[in-house]
Amino acid sequence: MKINVTGAGLAGSEAALQLAKQGIYVDLYEMRPDKQTGAHKTGDFAEFVCSNSLGSYDITNASGLLKHEMEFLGSELMPLIMESQVPAGTALAIDRVLFSKKVTDKILSNPFINVIRQEVTNLNTDIPTIVASGPLTSEKLSESIRNFLGIDYLYFFDAIAPIIEKESVNFDKAFYLNRYNKGDKDYINCPMNKEEYEKFYNILINSPKIELKSFEKDAKFFEGCLPIEVLASRGVDTLRFGPLKPIGLIDERTGINNYAVVQLRQDDKQANLYNLVGFQTNLKWGSQKELIQSIPGLENANIVRYGVMHRNTFINSPKALNPTLQSRKNSNIFFAGQITGTEGYTESIASGLLAGLNMAKYINNEPLFKLPNETMLGALMSYISYEGHTSFQPINSNWGILPHIDTDKKIRKNKKLKNELLANRAIEAIKDFLNTI
Repeated sequence: MKINVTGAGLAGSEAALQLAKQGIYVDLYEMRPDKQTGAHKTGDFAEFVCSNSLGSYDITNASGLLKHEMEFLGSELMPLIMESQVPAGTALAIDRVLFSKKVTDKILSNPFINVIRQEVTNLNTDIPTIVASGPLTSEKLSESIRNFLGIDYLYFFDAIAPIIEKESVNFDKAFYLNRYNKGDKDYINCPMNKEEYEKFYNILINSPKIELKSFEKDAKFFEGCLPIEVLASRGVDTLRFGPLKPIGLIDERTGINNYAVVQLRQDDKQANLYNLVGFQTNLKWGSQKELIQSIPGLENANIVRYGVMHRNTFINSPKALNPTLQSRKNSNIFFAGQITGTEGYTESIASGLLAGLNMAKYINNEPLFKLPNETMLGALMSYISYEGHTSFQPINSNWGILPHIDTDKKIRKNKKLKNELLANRAIEAIKDFLNTI
């Protein structure tokens, strides 16, 4: 039997490789590069769009725990991520071009995967299919999925941060440092005093934005990826307590406690390109250039990619999916990736991993994996499939979705220690689960 996987993004690539690993033939459909999405730039698989960071790898971080669980479950993309890693302090960031090339090469050379470069316009429910078409699913396929589910799609808006050349940074003002001197000095930091910050803030809040289309007027934003202008609209100091917080970033040359600091994170293996951390934006490009070049150290910044905003579509998973990612309406259909309402690169890969494992179980007439709720991935799947949601919105991995753990008052107040206990419980739960199958 051959399986259809629709979409060769992070989730679809992971799902296809999981099936191929078990000797199952896959038709992997990808419409790029013949038809682009408006956010993607290449035809390579598993392309990173908004940022090159997957968040922390530390097990005491929710996203870090999810990565470790994925390794236990045999993720095919995690080793390629580690091979493509670039310095980013405690964050796991990659050379996104190198990573996509590695994934593309691995898939194209796999004898069990047949890549079909064309747009899927109709969901064929007679063939076992994993729908991993992503948050930028084409209009025709979106309509087919909507008709299949019989319930409305939801959506939110996502924004992409600009990227600049390191050579154009003025290091008389900028400096290398990780926050609190943790790890190596991986980030470029551009400090601001109060006057410089207020000038920057005034440019930001008064700059024109790219006009939304008529159907996009009631824009909904995902809190974890808000455009910087939306954050700024909440108050003059919001950015100083968010992406521009100066705490733990003191230039050793001056010893000054800065008023605000803009951080830049390495975006490629050669360290030629850096993205502006937290600078997702929908400002017009001329305004972006004025804003970026108002930042001390970036007066002559060469911008190689401007920020953009795009509509991200996701299904009403609480009404549509089981925690196994199988459709409640038709057992042949599974969903994976951001289209399910799991937000984040790591989460997309993890859901593709689970969908691939469960599709293999399904066609072999075996019980599907329902991971323990004590695991981060199990809790995430339970959350997006919980029918009691009255207002479902995309979600990242986070500690709040895990079952409560009984601790004494002292541990409850120690966030890191409590997270360690939750992480250790999750690892034991996934080990026990894997030992019983």
